[in-house]
Parts: sequence; C-alpha cells; structure tokens
Amino acid sequence: MSARRAELVGRTEERDALAELLGAVCAGKSRALVVHGEAGMGKSALLDHLTSRADDCRVLRVVGMQSEMELIFAGLHQLCAPLLDRLDRLPTPQRDALRTAFGLCEGPPPKPLLIGLAVLSLLSEASGDQPLVCVIDDYQWLDQTSAQALGFVARRLSADPVAMIFGTRAARDELAGVPELRLAGLPDSHAHELLDSVITGSLDERVRDQIVAECGGNPLALLESLRGTTPDRLAGGFGLPAAVSLSGRLEENFRRQLQSLPSATQRLLRLAAADPSGDAPLVRRAARTLGISLHAATPAVEAGLAEFSTRVRFRHPLLRSTIYRSATEQERQEVHLALVAATDPDIDPDRRAWHRAQAAAEPDEEVAADLEQSADRAHARGGPAAAAAFLERAALLSADPVRQTERNLAAVQANLQAGSYERALELLAATEAERLDPLQRARAELLRGHIAFASGLGNTAPRLLLKAAEQLVPLDVGLARETYLTAWMAAVCAGGLATEGSLPDVCRAARRVPRSPQPDKPELILDAISAVITDGPAAVEPALRHVVSAFTAAETTPEESLRWGWFAHAAAIALWDHSAWRSMQEREAEVMRAAGAHGLLPIVLSTLATVTAWSGDFTAAATMIAEAEMVCDATRAPAALFAPIVLACLRGDENTAVPLIEASVQDGRTSGTGVFLTYANWAASILYNGLGCYEDALASATRSRDSAPYLFVANWTLPELIEAAVRSGHPDLAHSALAQLTASAVPGGTDVGLGLLARSRALLSDSESAEPLYSEAIDRLSRTPLRPELGRAHLLYGEWLRRAGRRTDARVQLRTALDLLAGMGVEAFAERARRELLATGERVRRHGAEAVDSLTAQEALIARLARDSLTNAEIAAQLFLSPRTVEWHLRKVFGKLGIASRRELTSALTHAGEVLTVVE
Repeated sequence: MSARRAELVGRTEERDALAELLGAVCAGKSRALVVHGEAGMGKSALLDHLTSRADDCRVLRVVGMQSEMELIFAGLHQLCAPLLDRLDRLPTPQRDALRTAFGLCEGPPPKPLLIGLAVLSLLSEASGDQPLVCVIDDYQWLDQTSAQALGFVARRLSADPVAMIFGTRAARDELAGVPELRLAGLPDSHAHELLDSVITGSLDERVRDQIVAECGGNPLALLESLRGTTPDRLAGGFGLPAAVSLSGRLEENFRRQLQSLPSATQRLLRLAAADPSGDAPLVRRAARTLGISLHAATPAVEAGLAEFSTRVRFRHPLLRSTIYRSATEQERQEVHLALVAATDPDIDPDRRAWHRAQAAAEPDEEVAADLEQSADRAHARGGPAAAAAFLERAALLSADPVRQTERNLAAVQANLQAGSYERALELLAATEAERLDPLQRARAELLRGHIAFASGLGNTAPRLLLKAAEQLVPLDVGLARETYLTAWMAAVCAGGLATEGSLPDVCRAARRVPRSPQPDKPELILDAISAVITDGPAAVEPALRHVVSAFTAAETTPEESLRWGWFAHAAAIALWDHSAWRSMQEREAEVMRAAGAHGLLPIVLSTLATVTAWSGDFTAAATMIAEAEMVCDATRAPAALFAPIVLACLRGDENTAVPLIEASVQDGRTSGTGVFLTYANWAASILYNGLGCYEDALASATRSRDSAPYLFVANWTLPELIEAAVRSGHPDLAHSALAQLTASAVPGGTDVGLGLLARSRALLSDSESAEPLYSEAIDRLSRTPLRPELGRAHLLYGEWLRRAGRRTDARVQLRTALDLLAGMGVEAFAERARRELLATGERVRRHGAEAVDSLTAQEALIARLARDSLTNAEIAAQLFLSPRTVEWHLRKVFGKLGIASRRELTSALTHAGEVLTVVE
C-alpha cells in the first residue's frame, strides 16, 4: 500500500491523537484509549501506524479471536506471555493467581480482581525499564475473563508509563469510562483519492460516486469492492454490487475470491480458519492428516489472502469468519476432526475438547464428559464464563437425559457466577421445560431465586427463595436451612418493597423446620434470628448471645465469617451490642481483603464507616467510604450510598445529604431494595432532628421503623422517632416506639441500648423522674464509643434544664454538649446547643475545627495506611493501584502536610486531634 493510501486509511487527525498519546507515555504518564468503529474502518491500520512509531517503547499486542471467546484467559495470555519472566517480582498472592489462571500451577480459583491487579502490577513492573504500549485489537472478540481483566487495568492506570489502546467494533461495558476515539467514514474527497490509488484504468465518475456512497467511506469496503471487477465494467457502471449490507458485501467479495482458488487451497484455508490460535505447526500437522500439501498455501499467499510463515495470519478478521461460515457442516466437521488429531491432549486438553465438540454430528457422551472436565478446569482457573460455555455445549451433546439436566443446571450456576443473568434465565427456562425430578425442580427454583437476588431484582427474590426452601425441606434439610437464611437476607434487603415473602413470612416458615439433635452454626443462627421476629428479643436472648459469642471468638474461621457473618451481625444489633458488631465487621473486612472477596467488601466497609461516623470519627469514616468507592470502581459495582448519607446527616450538611437521600430512595424503588429506603429515612431523621425540623424527622423515622423489627435500622431509628414525636406533639407515637425500644434494649443489657433507652424515657417523663434518667443516659453513653449520642444526651438534658428555669445548671450541660458536638463536626446539633446557650444569656463563640490541610479522601486513606506501616506494594494491593501510583499519591500527601517522610506521618495526622479537611 502506498504511503498516501496508508495515510488515507490511517486518518491524519486520529494519527495525531495517537502521537500525542505516545508522547505522553514516553514522558512517564499513563494513557488508555478505545478506538472503535465498524469493520473495515481502519482501526487495525491506525493501530499498526501507532506501533510503527513506538520506537522508544516496548510494544505488546493482543488480537481477539471470535472462536476463542470461550477459552479462558486466551487474550490475556497473549499480552502477558512475554512478561512472565517477571512474575516472581509480584506480591505472592498476585503471582500465584496469575500462574493459576494461566495453568502454570494448581491452586484455589483466583478472584477476577486479583487477576486484574496482578496484570496491573506486571505491566507496572515491566514499564520500569521501558514505557509500554499495549495494543488490543478486535477487543469485541476477547474472552470475557480477559476483557474484564484488561478493562480493569485500563481504568486503574495512573502514574505508570503504560498505554493501553483498544481497537473494537463497539465499546464493551468493561471499558466504560475509558476515553474513546470513534472512527467514522472517510470524507468523500479522501474516499475518491483512495479509489484512484488502486484503479489502474479509468473510472466513470458516476460509478465512483455510487461506490463511495454505498461504502459509506469505509476504507476496507472501498478497497475490497473493486477486487475481481473488470475495468470495462467499472468504466461503464456494469457489475456493481447489489444493494446489500456493507458487511454482507464484504463477505460476498471474500467468498468470490475464495471460490477462485484451487480446492486444496480452500480446504487449507478452512482448516486455518477453524483454529484461531495461528499456530502454524498445528495447521501443518492437521493438513497432513487431511492429505493437503503445504504447497496448497501458495495461491492464497499470492492472492494476499493469508500468510503461512511462523504463524498463520489472514488479511482481515472478517475474511477468516467468512471462510469458516461459507463451509458446509460436513466440511467444518472434517477440519475440526483433523485439528483434534493434531492437538496434544496433555498440553492443550481444553482446545482439543472444544474441537471435538465442534466436530460432533450427534450426541456423544464421551465428548460431553471431556467438555465437563474442561469446565472444571475453567472453574479452577477462575473463569466461570468459560465454564458456562463448556457446560452448555456438554449438555447439548449429552446422550443421557439425566446428565443433560445436571449439566444444564451447572451451566446456569456458572452463568450466575459470571454475572450473565439473562443467559442464566434463558437456560433455566429451557431446563425447567423438561421433565425434572423433585430435587432438580427445587434446585432450579433455588437458582432462579439466587439470580433474582444477585441481579438486583430485590423485591422478587424473597418469594422465589422461600418457595425453593419449602420444596427442599423434605429433600435436603441442610440445603433448605441455607436457603432460608438466603431468603431471610433477601427479605431484609427488600424490606417493605417485597412483592411476597416478607421477613415475617420467611421467619415463620423457617421456625417450622424440624430441629436437629446437634444443630450446627447455620441452624443455630437461623433459629435465633428468625425467633427475634416471631417471638421478640427477650424470648431468644440466650440464643442471640450464643451466636454473638460464636462469631467474636478467636476460633471462628475465615470461611465462617464470610459465609455466616452477616447473620451474626443481626444478632449483635438485636442486642444493641455495638462493640461485638464492630469487632465482627473489622474481622470480616480483613478476611475479605485477604480472600479477595471484593464483591462484599464495599458493604462491610460502608457499615463499618457508618458505625465509625456514629462514633464521631468523621475523618476515619470518610477514608473507609473512599476505600469502598475504590473497590466499587474496580469491580464496576454501584457505590453504596448509605455511609455517605449517614456521615452527611450526622454532620448536619443538608445540602449534601438531601440529594444523596433522594438518590438512595430512587435507587431502592427502582431495584426493589427497600433497605435503601430504610437507611435513607433513618439518616434523614437524624438530619431533621438536628435541624429542629421535627415533623420531617417524625415522618422519616416512621417510614424507617417497621422494615425489620428489632433488627438493624429498625432498632436504631426508634430513639430518633421518640425525640421527633415528643418535640412535634405526638406522645402516643413516642410511647409506641418506646415500647419497641424497651423490648430490644432491656434483653441486650448494653450501655448503648440502655443509655439510649434512658435518654428516650427521660423525654417522656415528668419533671421528677426525668433528671435521674438523663443522668443515667449520660453515665451509660459515656462508657460507649457513640460520642455523638453522648453529646446529644447532654444537649437534651440542657434543654430540659433551661425549660425548667435552671439556667446555671443548663449552661453546664449545654457547654459540654457544644464542646463535644462541635469538636466532632456534628454541626446541626452543635448549633442547637449554641442557640440554647444563647437563650440562657451566655455569650457563645462559634467553634471552628483547625485543619491540618486539604487531603482528598483517597489521599487521607493512603496516608493512614502508610502511617500504619503498610508498604507501597501492600497499599497498592488493598486499593487496586500500582505501587508507582501509591508513591505518586504519597508525594502529594507529604507536600500538603509539609513533611518529608513516612516517619513524620504519625505526628502530622495527629496534629490538632487528627482533624483533617477531607475534600471530595
């Protein structure tokens, strides 16, 4: 192709954009870019131009293959293979995860995020020697595991000299948020010039204009539309393509070129197209099996259709797919059988099994069993999407109907794990249409419930899971109890939005399950948390305490914490045991980080941030929220809003809180997740009580109270409801809420519960009994970590004293309240205390927190981790960054804090009581 033709196809403006990207990477900056456009728009030419100019960089190339989409980590291995000699420089968990993923060693199935982090670290390590340019072409055909990992890396690049450029027909979800460069058709003037560069004879202007119009400026279409068309027809306008789609016209041109080749050459091309690895020795071995001479490649090479050298390459990916699709079923089976014979079953069993499956003309139990083993290997390497593809094909080839059903159910499970919910539901519907035995039917119902719960259909999941649990009781009582626990959690999440299967429904049904002579932990948990709803906390206080003790004991295993910890939280909260609850959360956060269970980590971090904010440490809460948001960004999961809402409401920041509350309520209604509404309304009641808007606080608290009696937010909202009801003149509502609070706080017997109970009872008491109750509340709450609640107790006591005409006594309590609340940043309640002090006649100056400096939440988090002696590599692993990015952030932190080393972080962060201005 002439230089001018390459320039026309390669797009001058777009080439300039890539040149700028290349310059940035050579200067030590990271860049990611998605170049997308329909087939033939010149993406590959543009990427080729980039690599030809990257003389100062190391170039790594990946090409997606349509027929390799089911082979786990096929694309990622292309990228990482040249760098595997550096694996030993990675942190051990990352190194082992990547080795397991690539089948280099055996180990537990690696988590997808750990794979992505390992690739990020590997690229960061390699770029220390020379800037890296990673070119990923035909990204739309990458296997899902590779696409997810590379999308993760592209989003996490920050301070490393690494460029990632993706060529794709359409941007995939995994690349959401990465800058895009869209290729449109060439301008008419360039299209005319491109045609002129390949036409040797004359071209009628009307014919030329028609070709340009029909090709839409697509460079490949323009070039291919003229192949095989005689000059006399072009001059006169005869023989032009019919009005078919652009891709159809290209395929027709490719088919015409293929048909002009000798039959042996066509067979060789079909063989090469059937195996996308480009492995020339494999193709040669398979060709010998078919009796095809290697000389058959010559006509294809001379026609410019393919290269047969150290690797097999086709002129364009669309040519490969056209060759394969144009073959008959019998011809495809022939080449796949040849590839089976040429593939070593020990070295590449999965590719061999896949070729055997493509060659199978009818059900074959042996082939299906091979595919099932490939699915097991894919699971072991952390590839549920690949496992699902193997299992689906295995089910289709199953000769035994029972095995077919089992494989279909396993494929549904694998699709569920891969997040392919629509495909899982399609396959499940097809499976349920067959004749199933009772246990298979119950398992299908269970899968449907799990899909609903995982996919965000929160209001339908409880009903489906409850139905599955009831069917499982006579068939597998252990699985039934586990299903009741899942249904219980789904009902808590759905709250009042559950269509059927409310929390009381689930609890009553669970209580009917026969007890075991020696119950295990799941059974003990299920009985305790179900009885809280059916019988009340007082009736099951010993059982609740037993659960809490079991999950705060040192011998609790990480597996038990991950699997059952959420339910133990409910037992602790039902007893108002905040110390045990926080201890469980801190342990679970560490376990989840170590185990790579990042799907649940943001929820634990958000609840931990909630209790931390409730303890008055707003800076620490903000850093936990920042970590949760970083995990969500890495996992592409929506960020949980409840911790930021609670933090904003405790601060009294109405401008920040109200939009968050509204967004959470909308999210909850859209997804059927009623717990979002419950949390938002509880936090809103705190905000409005602080602002003195008691009617609004009462309305919010009332909406939050009845979602899950005695559990979680329904407990916490009761003191807010009582205060709002008393202040707005609704004593009947306050007394009703006080009865609920008494029923949970008294059995728990903790200073948190009894302190809040005493404070609430004081609000409803006459003048003689109120004062000792306020004193009791202050005494008890002073022994708890909930410092804002202690400050509010002093405030309420001071307000009561002022109204009783005891101004001197009131000033003591109100000054204490103001100092506590303002010192923590609980601004709305502090303002209430300030106003009350003014009403006593005292002069009050406004409190202002001394700020060390303005750190972002991410910087504050990294600074705290560095202060706690974590290395850059350890911080990077926890926050899904590269070590070089952590180093870059620390340099910024040092500059803002005016320090020069990690040794000074402790004093800098504790300066002024560790009050940091954390900016968003």
